Amino acid sequence: MAILTMSGYLDARPRVGYFYTGKTNAHILSEKVKSITVDHYKSRPVVVNEASSVYEAITTMFLEDVGTLFVVDKLATLSGVVSRKDLLRASLGQHSLETIPVGVIMTRMPNVTFCEESDFIIDIAKKLITKQIDGLPIVKKVPHGSGYEVTGRITKTNITSLLVDLANNETI
Repeated sequence: MAILTMSGYLDARPRVGYFYTGKTNAHILSEKVKSITVDHYKSRPVVVNEASSVYEAITTMFLEDVGTLFVVDKLATLSGVVSRKDLLRASLGQHSLETIPVGVIMTRMPNVTFCEESDFIIDIAKKLITKQIDGLPIVKKVPHGSGYEVTGRITKTNITSLLVDLANNETI
């Protein structure tokens, strides 16, 4: 009885006893997924300065094995995002990659989609699908400013990790 109660199939009330909650496996799994926040599956952000060259960004992306770099300004606040496609587009021209700053080719704020640690991961997964992007910066508001500090990232790989944990019944 205790196992069924902890699993959510049964509930217990004084003077009533145990009773069936009516929840199926799908309902219980759905509730579990909807309660998981981004904070539980975030990973370390990979950032570059907006003055860095496109060549440096390509090198960083390769060495860190990521698909998206978050671009920060001199105050370390989020100013944009650069993807593999952005870097590929920049490298197709006749320009020297060492002379083009990342700030020229990045997607700039306020056009950057981002999230916070307290956001639900299911909502962020929907954003990733809808906007057809690989990852989002996790940010927090800068206390005495108008920008955002990058504190992490959430990617399709993080979502896949959650899916594997759910299949193995290893989630939080």
